[in-house]
Amino acid sequence: MKRRALLGLGLALCASLAFAQAVPKPGAKDLCPVCGMLVSKYPNWVAVVTWKDGHAHFFDGAKDMFKFLNDLNKYAPNHRKEDLTGIYVTDFYNLERIDARKALFVVGSDVLGPMGHEFVPLASKLDADDFMKDHKGKKILPFERITTSMANGLDNGRFE
Repeated sequence: MKRRALLGLGLALCASLAFAQAVPKPGAKDLCPVCGMLVSKYPNWVAVVTWKDGHAHFFDGAKDMFKFLNDLNKYAPNHRKEDLTGIYVTDFYNLERIDARKALFVVGSDVLGPMGHEFVPLASKLDADDFMKDHKGKKILPFERITTSMANGLDNGRFE
C-alpha cells in the first residue's frame, strides 16, 4: 500500500516538474510584443504563449496577452492559433504559471499591473472570490469570455 502511495506521489511530482520545465521563462531582453516593455522586470505578471515550433512570446500581463491572441495578424503574422501549444499566466497568489484557459480573471480591482488596470489571474473560484472581496473586484471572467474590446477597455478604466 505504501509503495502505491509513493509511486503516485512520485508520478505527480514528475508531472508537475515536467509542466514547470515546459513553460519557458522570459530572458532579460524579451520584450512584450504588444507594448514593448521588458517582461522580466515584472515576474509576478508574466504571461506566455508557446508554439509548436518551440517559439514563445512573453507578456508583461494577461491584458496584453489577450490583445495579442485576438489579433495574431498584427502581432505575430507568421503564427496561427492552430499552432499554439500553451497559454500561461502567473497566478496572483502563488506566483506560479498556470494554464490560462483554466484560470479565472478578475477585472476592476484595486490591484494594478505593470500597464495599469489588468486581468488578474487566479487558479480557482475560491481564490477569485477571496480576491474579489479583498481587492474590490468588479467581475470574474473565464478565459473564453475575454474579448478584444474588454482588453482595450481596461486601458481606459472600462470594466465591461
